[in-house]
Amino acid sequence: MIRLRPALWPTLVSLPILVLSLGLGIWQMERREWKRDILDRIAANQAAAPISLDELLRGDPLRHEYGKVKLGGTFLFDKEFFLAARSLKNKVGHQVVVPLKTDDGRVVLFDRGWIPQERKDPARRAEGQPAGQVELIGIVRRNQERRQFAPENVPDKNVWFHVDVPLMRKMAGAAPDPKLDTFFLDADAAPNPGGLPIGGQTRFDIPNDHLQYAITWFLIALAMAGVYLAYHWEAGRLEINGRKKTSK
Repeated sequence: MIRLRPALWPTLVSLPILVLSLGLGIWQMERREWKRDILDRIAANQAAAPISLDELLRGDPLRHEYGKVKLGGTFLFDKEFFLAARSLKNKVGHQVVVPLKTDDGRVVLFDRGWIPQERKDPARRAEGQPAGQVELIGIVRRNQERRQFAPENVPDKNVWFHVDVPLMRKMAGAAPDPKLDTFFLDADAAPNPGGLPIGGQTRFDIPNDHLQYAITWFLIALAMAGVYLAYHWEAGRLEINGRKKTSK
């Protein structure tokens, strides 16, 4: 049997820390399940056969995130956007995002892949810019938000650090669209004429570290409880099975 006579200030300090740590641990476990659902859906989308753009737009396009879409259209190469500070094999360059205009006039952003800094000028990679109708397979990616501490996009200088789909589509002359503004497409690894841009740059290594975070918070809660009980034992305010520490 345990009998405890809580001391006021140690209890007022320890209890909020204990409750907060337990709450964060439980929250991380819930986040773990949420992330597992997302990863399962992404794995299923990756394994599925390509769907058409019309099929993608019938529901929520983001339900097909990382899935493949087949579509045709004409690239608007005069509207290229450049994602800065992208590297490949330790070489600095850009990702080239190009609006694609479909036969029915819809505009979809297509990340064609990586180019080295010295080939940013379209004239130096003209063979990789096909004229007229093209047939493509792209990987669905969601509109990107600016990450904390990341630089701001500079649209007037065509310097971008994340894909702002609504703004890029607007600058390409497209009307706002509640579905087309939520996603863009990544090129698969199919080679382009002349070798540039280099597609297949999509990263699928999405981490799920929430279990480690949960364990950390639960250990903090356990340590707090241990310190709290040790204090009360040393102060003679904790009795276990009739035994308590006595002052010498």
